[in-house]
Amino acid sequence: MMDGTKRVDIKPGLHVNIVLKKDQRTGALTEGFVKDILTSAPVHHRGIKVRLEDGQIGRVKEILD
Repeated sequence: MMDGTKRVDIKPGLHVNIVLKKDQRTGALTEGFVKDILTSAPVHHRGIKVRLEDGQIGRVKEILD
């Protein structure tokens, strides 16, 4: 399982776990499929920011198979 810190690893349609802004304190994960990649930098230490197909936005913590 890969973490989501490298933009090159993230593609639309990928199954991921993200942390929403409101869940950053607790670290609660939200599962979904990537619709858009919002981070332009090639690497981000807290995770690449994405929009899921259901519209939720957060940082990728895990890339699922």
